[in-house]
Amino acid sequence: TDLFADWIRGTLESRYPPAPAEALPTADAIVVLGGGVGVAHPPRVYPDLGEASDRGRHAARLYHAGKAPVVIVSGGTLPWRDRHFREASAMQHLLKSWNVPADSVILESSSANTYENAKWTADLAAERGIDRVLLITSAFHMRRALATFRRVQMNAIPAATDYRVVKKHGTLLDLLPSARALAESTTAIREYVGYWVYDWRGWIAGGRESSRRRFPASAGIYVSQFSSDTLVG
Repeated sequence: TDLFADWIRGTLESRYPPAPAEALPTADAIVVLGGGVGVAHPPRVYPDLGEASDRGRHAARLYHAGKAPVVIVSGGTLPWRDRHFREASAMQHLLKSWNVPADSVILESSSANTYENAKWTADLAAERGIDRVLLITSAFHMRRALATFRRVQMNAIPAATDYRVVKKHGTLLDLLPSARALAESTTAIREYVGYWVYDWRGWIAGGRESSRRRFPASAGIYVSQFSSDTLVG
């Protein structure tokens, strides 16, 4: 039901309340995680915007607010998807349409999950002397993303977006099953599973590394992809 979906997703989103651009500190870079952008495969002429494309729009908003001089876009593709699909490239196209100069955008297009987002972005940041970053992702995903970036020693400040649980007057329809409720509750449950998997793998800061269990690295990556931003939006 919508009531349950809003409750369970709200337990994730409420950890990182929205903040206006002017309330956020300045940083060396804005890091935006891929998601919510469809590549311009025919018959599309331009990348398509999904619900989580708020991430890119928020990155442009913070850039134009003078919060950082560069935007790092992190997002590759999954092993079973078209190798020509790169979320970072599609997001770069959108940032250009929002008047973010191409020379202010750095692409990280090799990652396939949140852990790789953090790892490869940390490498890029180290090469360029970038320390403090504003991390942009969907609010429901921020807990895992932030803990993962901090695990690789990145000084990340949360700048969440894509809030879907909003204040509204409840109706009897909220007590009925719906496709929207199923999708939203599935996303939230998948994200909780994803956080548990990352904790299990020792991929998050402050996690229970002592409880890590060994299993093939490839299995770990595929399980983590079950709850990656690409799949959950």
